[in-house]
Amino acid sequence: MALKHIDHVTVVVADLAAAQRFFSLLGFKEDKAVVISGPVMDHYMGVPGIEADHVTLIMVDANPRCEVQLLHYRQPTPRSDPNADRLDRLGYNHMCFAVSDIDEMIERLTKAGVRLRNEPMTFHDRKLVFLEGPEGVTVELAEWR
Repeated sequence: MALKHIDHVTVVVADLAAAQRFFSLLGFKEDKAVVISGPVMDHYMGVPGIEADHVTLIMVDANPRCEVQLLHYRQPTPRSDPNADRLDRLGYNHMCFAVSDIDEMIERLTKAGVRLRNEPMTFHDRKLVFLEGPEGVTVELAEWR
């Protein structure tokens, strides 16, 4: 047995509509939207009394399937992370998506109000740029050369 690929990334958000808009600009479409709650989810998530909107976004035609799952807590109130945007902290750092034309993507995203965190650069045969994602999560784009 071996790992096959990353299945999904989950982002907890306060503004569900803004997060959906951000990821739609990257090409994600809503696949499923449900509310999770009850004892089974309390136990699985380790969050007593959980009630949350769970929205699955997919990158259409990606192979293998690529998902971003958004969680919007109704209860309990999620804890904010004042260092979510810092790349010099321990733990989760950022998510990166491969794109076919990074310059076109940057132009489209910035026109829509998405903020770049840095100037694009070339590193290890890729042109890269960091974006400011929902809730301070850093999203990177990579165009392979």
